[in-house]
Amino acid sequence: AGGPPLRWLDAIRDRFPVSLHGVCLSVGGRDPLDERHLDRLAALADRVEPALISEHLAWSADDGVFLNDLLPPPLTEQTLATIAAHVDQIQTRLKRPILIENPSSYLEWACNDIPEAAFLNELARRTGCGLLLDINNVFVSASNIGFDAESYVDEINPGAVGEIHLAGHSRDTFENVTVLVDNHGDHVCGEVWALYQRFVERAGARPTLIEWDTNTPALDTLAREAANAAAFMHSGGLSEAHRAAI
Repeated sequence: AGGPPLRWLDAIRDRFPVSLHGVCLSVGGRDPLDERHLDRLAALADRVEPALISEHLAWSADDGVFLNDLLPPPLTEQTLATIAAHVDQIQTRLKRPILIENPSSYLEWACNDIPEAAFLNELARRTGCGLLLDINNVFVSASNIGFDAESYVDEINPGAVGEIHLAGHSRDTFENVTVLVDNHGDHVCGEVWALYQRFVERAGARPTLIEWDTNTPALDTLAREAANAAAFMHSGGLSEAHRAAI
């Protein structure tokens, strides 16, 4: 890859720290990792020297077929061992720890026998990787599957969390069932801000990204969302002006 996107990335890297966020390694899958993709990621990391590199607790390929989605893996000891081996392979190739992000889920495997937060904590313990805590994903998954979002945020090991993502979501109805969809297409909702505050009050500030890549608004709207996050990080809550903007 190259051309204008790489030139823009180089220009941004000259001015700011960069966090590389991957979506295609299928860390949570049964298939071997795509060595060519991993080599290209390593080359890009060598070029831009990112502050952070992250991927998802998800699979997007099976039996050689690529699926354009991030699907949650079964939360079992067998899967944990497979994913830990994949993370070890990635970290060895990149010569650095990576962060693994919790997915957004719309259903759960019947064979699950490890809670997701405990699964992520154990993955971090075994491999030395960090965690990317996507708080909107926690809220979406909790609503869709039926677990307690506050307990999840409380259970995540704060010492492992190296980055936080916040985003908006949509509410869609299928056969009279409401499903939250992590579409990155709206303001961060009040419940997600509350979960964010709950975590940073316990763990302290972390690099935080507002994801808004569908229905993209004007820059001043994005700036207000970033200001909201900064208000939580630096003062433990929103000012009245920020609160009125939500």
